[in-house]
Amino acid sequence: MNAIDSFFLSRTEPDKSCLLYLRGYILSQSDKVSEHWKYGMPFYYYNGKMWCYLWQHKKLKVPYIGFFDSQQMTHKDLLQEKREFIKIFLIAPDKDIPIKKLNDLFKQALKLAEKRTGKV
Repeated sequence: MNAIDSFFLSRTEPDKSCLLYLRGYILSQSDKVSEHWKYGMPFYYYNGKMWCYLWQHKKLKVPYIGFFDSQQMTHKDLLQEKREFIKIFLIAPDKDIPIKKLNDLFKQALKLAEKRTGKV
């Protein structure tokens, strides 16, 4: 089993199901999205450039999606915290996934990634 699969399968419920759903959701955004193991966590690249990652908030103990170069992303639920180039979106694993919010965030993230990579 590779490190990425091990990461997801080693989580306990409900985090495990939540993270597995997010993995599939992110990978379905474009055929230009690829999954990599970096810094001990699952990273997602768009056209070969870092785009987002999945992790668990240390204090709140909930999964989140971290978006790279997200300074231009606007959404009331995005948190910057002490990160300079990354904003995060917290996911409550014991509630329904907020699909409308995810769709909005990933629409913005795709647009920024396409602009950054110069490839549509």
